[in-house]
Amino acid sequence: MLDAIRNHTQGWLAKAILALITIPFALFGIDSYFNDAGSNVAIAKVNGEKISIQEYGNAIDNVRNRLQSEGQKVDAALLESAELKQSVLDGLIARRLVNDEIQKSKFKISNEQLSTYILGMPEFQQDGKFSEDLYQKTLAQNKLTVSKFENDRRNELLTQQAREGLGLLVSVPKGVAEHALKFAYQQREVSFAEIKTAQFVSETNVTPAQVKAYYDQHKDKFKVPEQVKLEFAFLSAAGLVAQMQVTDAEVKQFYDENATKFQGDEQRQASHILIGFGVTATAEEKAAAKDKAADILMQLKKQPSRFEELAMKNSQDPGSATKGGDLGSFGRGAMVKPFEDTVFAMKVDQISNLVESEFGYHIIKLNGITGQSSSFESMKPQIKGELLFQKAQAKFAELADDFSNIVYEQSGSLKPAAEKFGLQVQTSPWMSREEGAKFFKNDKLMSLVFADDVLKEKRNSEAVEVSPNNLVSARVLEYKPAAPRSFEEVKGGIEALLKLEQATKMTAKKGLDTLNKLKSGIAADDLEWIPSVTVDRKNAQGLTEPVMQQAFKIDTSKLPAYAGYMDGNKAYTIVQVISIDSAINADVKQAANDEFQAAVAAEYMSAYGKSLKAKSDVVVNRKLLETNLDN
Repeated sequence: MLDAIRNHTQGWLAKAILALITIPFALFGIDSYFNDAGSNVAIAKVNGEKISIQEYGNAIDNVRNRLQSEGQKVDAALLESAELKQSVLDGLIARRLVNDEIQKSKFKISNEQLSTYILGMPEFQQDGKFSEDLYQKTLAQNKLTVSKFENDRRNELLTQQAREGLGLLVSVPKGVAEHALKFAYQQREVSFAEIKTAQFVSETNVTPAQVKAYYDQHKDKFKVPEQVKLEFAFLSAAGLVAQMQVTDAEVKQFYDENATKFQGDEQRQASHILIGFGVTATAEEKAAAKDKAADILMQLKKQPSRFEELAMKNSQDPGSATKGGDLGSFGRGAMVKPFEDTVFAMKVDQISNLVESEFGYHIIKLNGITGQSSSFESMKPQIKGELLFQKAQAKFAELADDFSNIVYEQSGSLKPAAEKFGLQVQTSPWMSREEGAKFFKNDKLMSLVFADDVLKEKRNSEAVEVSPNNLVSARVLEYKPAAPRSFEEVKGGIEALLKLEQATKMTAKKGLDTLNKLKSGIAADDLEWIPSVTVDRKNAQGLTEPVMQQAFKIDTSKLPAYAGYMDGNKAYTIVQVISIDSAINADVKQAANDEFQAAVAAEYMSAYGKSLKAKSDVVVNRKLLETNLDN
């Protein structure tokens, strides 16, 4: 929406959002879903006490609001990710456990402390003072009683009190903290050189007798695995697309309903003047705001060149007012709908009439247009294809159970299923279990193929969804048991393997000899060192993880210092630390020390939460947790 909102860090509304999301059970933003009858179903139980879907939903809302307020992109995939869901639920469980401990430990928040907290809440301030009228109206609008609201705030303060109390237990000796900071921020100038295995392969000597002896000792390694030749029937949504039909009217409706999705890369550059009114504004207050905005608009109609001047003087969006109302560039979906509809219908240099949104009255000036919008005609083929596939997916869902039943009930042949669904029975090449898993991109199907009922009794496998919207049932036509490969087939590979083993040993010996010389102060002229780079533990400057590990493990009491390691069978790598800088800027040192203290405190809290959970009865409804609550 507006510049202040899009930046999420400044402006009156951004501050209001940031204030609201600090309340664990926010007054605003509860989805209507959670007002339904199922909202009291437990997503988890802690010592027999429920954590309801509504409580979990509120917590998800708070996460969404917090991330948006920090300027992060929040989409459905993020909110439905297993990691975020689990994290949110873990937080609720921890809060419940801590609250139980608070009750047992008889923590208390006095009425005076609670009163001071509520009187200072920014949501209830008017003209710099607490407003009883605003307080009562806000609670009423959100269907909260005073006692319920104050009890929630009391519990919030109790939790904060317990958390701060644990934080005070953190005590890190100065020497430990300084050592940790030195460890974290020390910089090292590093280079490395490689002695490659490939250069020693030509010096190896492997005899035919050694190759034959290796074959005789490792015959089990040279087996052709058991193989099958299959016939299979494949039911897929993609295969049903040709049977689907989509009308032009359906395509147009989809385009209209998803205009934002098909906007192309068009961006609008605009400025605005906002004359705001509060959430609880009376009719008189709205009328006054409208009169003021109308007066500014009249001045602009007479002198359009004064837009920047009047924005700086009158606009109540602090994020853009100081810039003459400039909002920069934005695409569809970035602004509230009335604002967006207006600005995307304007011409460059045009000034709009008054536009009302929930934030107040806007006067908009379009400064420029970049990129291209996507017209209906240009997007029509793509949309039609998408709708055809959607219908094919729906049809696939209808047919999937029927397909599964037929291949099971008539397990002696795939033909009945193929004939009913218009499928072609296909034949595979000879395949091992591993090759088949790659061919079908599915391990489960091949496990079924090699099971007795499919392999020996020649029955159809059950229908397996090898990938989304793709069902396969397979049947074994022919089978070959595992058999050893002949010596002639594998002797070339064995010779190459033995040569590589010898070359690797030669490389390691050369590497260790060179490393010992360097540590003794003897130069190694045949090494090609890469140009040195200065690194710390957070900035590798392109060095690999093994090189970084060696660089910070080396004993640096004497410089230059060296360490070496064998990188598989590829090369022996020698790492050189040339110099060390342990100095830390005073400001950075203080910030880092604070960060270190906070990290230790967080570990205290985490350990405390885990200890409470370990001795408590916590039951999670996994099925409900994995459900998309927006559906």
